[in-house]
Amino acid sequence: MVVWWHALLTALWGGLMALERRAFLQAMVSRPLVAGAGTGFLLDDVVTGLYVGVVFELLHLGGVSLGGSHAHHETLPAVAAAAMASAMGHASGSEGTPAMWSLSILLFAPSGWVGRRLELRLDLRAAKYVGRARDATNVQEFRRAARQNLRAMWPQFVFYGVLSGFACVLGYALAPLEREIPLGVLRGLAWAYPAMSVVAAAIAVQGSRARGRSLIAGISALVVSVVAFVVWYRSAS
Repeated sequence: MVVWWHALLTALWGGLMALERRAFLQAMVSRPLVAGAGTGFLLDDVVTGLYVGVVFELLHLGGVSLGGSHAHHETLPAVAAAAMASAMGHASGSEGTPAMWSLSILLFAPSGWVGRRLELRLDLRAAKYVGRARDATNVQEFRRAARQNLRAMWPQFVFYGVLSGFACVLGYALAPLEREIPLGVLRGLAWAYPAMSVVAAAIAVQGSRARGRSLIAGISALVVSVVAFVVWYRSAS
């Protein structure tokens, strides 16, 4: 059964993170690790939020928007996947498992591309309010100028919030199906999480020019793999 206030909290958090990422503050609270952990905290499963968030943090560590080039949206997949995994765990009467983490990451990894496409569309819409705000400022109508800013921002909050809340609802809906998955497949999904972590750690240093970057990538992958294995082992025992 869906806990609707969980979905509402996730929607509000996802919308705020989308705004923090581009529209205001920009204190890196919307980075995947923090946004994912925050999602887990709201849904009473911080561990799931952290372990889902760290994969997306590594995957998008080198992503940056420069000029007209926009990186994939790193916040949406982190919040959505953490919400789905946490909701699945909550519906099962426990915390999220590595198998749930993997399933959620696989399902929502492409949402980074979706988020970027949506963001480009919303940016085009917001551009028309820039001139209106400038005109209002020129005649010292500052309240009207502030309203243009709010009109430009609200779709970011609404659309990304709805997508995040949907991910939470989807987690509750898929929980009964997850329990029907054969044990061998669940073990495979559980072991897929360390594999994803290894790949993410390698991608994180791929563009680095630091000396010994291959060694850094190997050590990072090893550390992440060991930590992920310990978490999986404790959840299985």
